[in-house]
Amino acid sequence: MGLPSKPPSTVKVIPTSDYRTPFTDYSRWRLKDDHGRQTWHYLSEAEAKEWKQSTADKYFLGLDTEQPDLPPPKTPLDVAKNGLEFFSKLQLTGGNWACDYSGPMFQLAGFVMCWYATGIPFPEHWATELIRYLCNRAHPEDGGWGLHTEAETSVFGTTINYTTLRLLGMPPDHPVAVKARQTLHKLGGALGVPHWGKAWLAMIGCFEWEGMNPIPPELWLLPDWFPLHPYRWWIHTRAVYLPMSYIWSKRYSRPLNPLTRALRTELFTQPYSSIPFAAHRNTVAAADIYHPHTTVLNLFNTVCTFWGKYLIPTRLKTWAEDYVYSLVVREDENTLNVNLGPVNNPLQMLCRFIAEGPDSPAVAGHIDRLHDYLWMNEDGMLMNGTNGVQVWDTSFAIQSIVECNLADDPRYNRMLNAAHEFLDDQQISADISDDIQKCYRQKRKGAWAFSTRDQGYTVSDCTAEGLKAVIQLQLLPSFPARVSIPRMRDAVDVLLSLRNPSGGFASYEIVRGIKQLEWFNAAEVFGRIMIEYEYPECTTAVVTGLVYFRKVDPEYRAEEIKKTIKDAVEWIKTAQRADGSWEGSWGICFSYAMMFALESLSLVGESCANSERVRRACAFLVSKQMADGGWGESYMSCVKGRWIDHERSQVVNTAWCLIALMNAGYDGKDVLRKGINLLKSRQQSNGEWLQEGIEGVFNRSCMITYPNYKFVFPIKAMGMYAKRFGNEELW
Repeated sequence: MGLPSKPPSTVKVIPTSDYRTPFTDYSRWRLKDDHGRQTWHYLSEAEAKEWKQSTADKYFLGLDTEQPDLPPPKTPLDVAKNGLEFFSKLQLTGGNWACDYSGPMFQLAGFVMCWYATGIPFPEHWATELIRYLCNRAHPEDGGWGLHTEAETSVFGTTINYTTLRLLGMPPDHPVAVKARQTLHKLGGALGVPHWGKAWLAMIGCFEWEGMNPIPPELWLLPDWFPLHPYRWWIHTRAVYLPMSYIWSKRYSRPLNPLTRALRTELFTQPYSSIPFAAHRNTVAAADIYHPHTTVLNLFNTVCTFWGKYLIPTRLKTWAEDYVYSLVVREDENTLNVNLGPVNNPLQMLCRFIAEGPDSPAVAGHIDRLHDYLWMNEDGMLMNGTNGVQVWDTSFAIQSIVECNLADDPRYNRMLNAAHEFLDDQQISADISDDIQKCYRQKRKGAWAFSTRDQGYTVSDCTAEGLKAVIQLQLLPSFPARVSIPRMRDAVDVLLSLRNPSGGFASYEIVRGIKQLEWFNAAEVFGRIMIEYEYPECTTAVVTGLVYFRKVDPEYRAEEIKKTIKDAVEWIKTAQRADGSWEGSWGICFSYAMMFALESLSLVGESCANSERVRRACAFLVSKQMADGGWGESYMSCVKGRWIDHERSQVVNTAWCLIALMNAGYDGKDVLRKGINLLKSRQQSNGEWLQEGIEGVFNRSCMITYPNYKFVFPIKAMGMYAKRFGNEELW
């Protein structure tokens, strides 16, 4: 694999107390794009001279893009065209768009601790930049870290990121380490770290396995109909606890060395040898708990602890471990070692290491694929929330340009053709190699994933938005029919397979479990993670995808599609709150969900002109408009479940609210014009919009960035406004 021979303890660290000082030559980093696979490379000086940085490279690294000033825009389409002039420079050679898909402050820690647990030396150039990223993301006031980049300091964030810095080579007397350690001790030390943190620390020998609640692999041996079977869990929870249960059952820890012995003294406020770890299974810092333990969960943990310690037959334990490991192998095979996400991927690698050793081809494959999750920005190297946002963002980019009636413009035709080719290439062409049921997977032939076909997980809204984007282009005479009708039918088959009895659509799968499974949520820092839920965003996306499909193939499964659309819209209506709003689960928050919900209602003919519920929704949004004409919604809306204003208006929230109101047929032109002018005023002279507050969320409490949203949605809003009112001159 070309890994360096130096152990992590020899990595050079920042030689100054000013830990925010850049100390890496950015001209040595390049992003390589290969059929949607995005990997950063650190080059030699000679290679750096030959491989010149693109505008996209410079932009992602926070360097001057050197893009010229553009003529000041006068009309909405001028604003859109200036935005596209800049955004087009960020398109990669594969036809897709990329971005820094970051925010959670636990992904990188899990990756580093699992890697360290293998004993495989860490690449030095990675370590240097990972250290710098964590230093730049430490809170200036107390030196700690939270659950995500905008969250307050927590025991979880501070414990795991302090540990990560030390594993990467930062000495304990470095000012960053000293400040973080002092904060951690004020918070009570690492004993209060939540469940995942306990597991990761145990893997490197800095926590005892009896100090964490059990993750029994025997659950996977239960019959599928059993309500607690992992088959019924939400896919991300299932994917994380599958490899974690194997590691827990093996009680694997890397043998102690001087560094981990030192960490044992640094992480806790009392001598390690004096800690009765078994008594601290349920010890979690109060400020870290988003989802407290239920009585049912505590009873379950007690029973499982007793079972695992005294009762489980050796043969049953071995059988469970072997079965779980077979599922680990299937996950690798079905995703080409990409895996579902950045938490389960390193855990999968550690499982393969435990079972097969460091020379295993599977371990080498994981090390190669971990490159896909790492991303460079001006703060250093981070770990993305997936292996990218390629399909998702490319689909929205296409739709925004079409909305502006610019798809046939020669200036954008080449860009859109490349994006079209990308979506054509990334549609999943076959189901998984093994029996779907054995892998607890949904149908996927014809689907689009969130990122790439290699990752290969069906997502309802990604499939629907990809289908919509392809059809929008192929309805235009200047674009070839790259995706055939039979392939579109495959996509529709996937969407129809995801119908729930309620009429609503979830994300990756149908809803398989009952809501009472949330009683068993052991993660402590997240909410609503045990089962799938229906979402206004996913349901609307499916409606729009099916509506567009009927334009090109009105006969295929016509009655089923008609009923699916009707039932989905009825579900969306029932999900509306009394105040007129819809709550989002994948973006922040009400502004995001309402953009989708009002689009679906518009597709079935409901607008302000004929629908009281649409008028209520518009009244809600208009009541949230800020004095400057924009909208700003805080990420705390997601946490609290009610609209909470951001401290200032936000470009992305403003675009979402404008799109929602225009989909609803809202006739208050003055309200809309003020919002459009806010977007215009925030656009820079070179056509870009600057990054503002965080835009995305998952599991209610953890935020994540979608940096391309600040381009695609303002551009779409400009196109919709020009269609509605004409391309008139703005203020």
